[in-house]
Amino acid sequence: MDSQSESFDALLARVRGCTLCAAKLDHEPRPVIQASLASKILVVGQAPGRRVHETGLPFNDPSGDRLREWMGISRDTFYDEQQLAILPMGFCYPGTGKSGDLPPRPECAPAWRELLLSRLDNIQLTLVIGQYAQAYHIPGPKRSVTDVVRHWEEYWPDLVPLPHPSPRNLIWLRRNPWFEADVVPAIRQRVSEILNPAR
Repeated sequence: MDSQSESFDALLARVRGCTLCAAKLDHEPRPVIQASLASKILVVGQAPGRRVHETGLPFNDPSGDRLREWMGISRDTFYDEQQLAILPMGFCYPGTGKSGDLPPRPECAPAWRELLLSRLDNIQLTLVIGQYAQAYHIPGPKRSVTDVVRHWEEYWPDLVPLPHPSPRNLIWLRRNPWFEADVVPAIRQRVSEILNPAR
């Protein structure tokens, strides 16, 4: 079947049933994504963590609480697929390494990413979280997350690079107070404009 003639629901069902990296995982694959053709904001993270893997709900952890705070939205709004699409760089929990979760599995993005992104025609803002997402969505010479985020206005208003909202990143936030002083208010304003357009 031509991928463009496939219904979006059928495409999502194929993604959610994907077992491409099963042999490389020590647990059953469980792709965790959220999207609809109506989605207005795209959230691009790294890969689900263990808690997200167990619950099947993206950003259902302290990282998600902080991300929702940065965006200025409720859980209900965040999990409304008509409003938000959530497509991490790897759709399955990759497992844990010596210093935290492993990187997103490399099989995922080539198999699915463009198929999905090409159908999301209503996206007005993309939030790009962390180094793996930024390497894909902001191509060019390799730069640190801090450097990319510091130059956030270069990508405004369609895309905003973010540090990871993980509690492990509290030291980064303390060292870079400009992020919560300047970037977060701009994100909240932009998100509000998109989700609550003037009638």
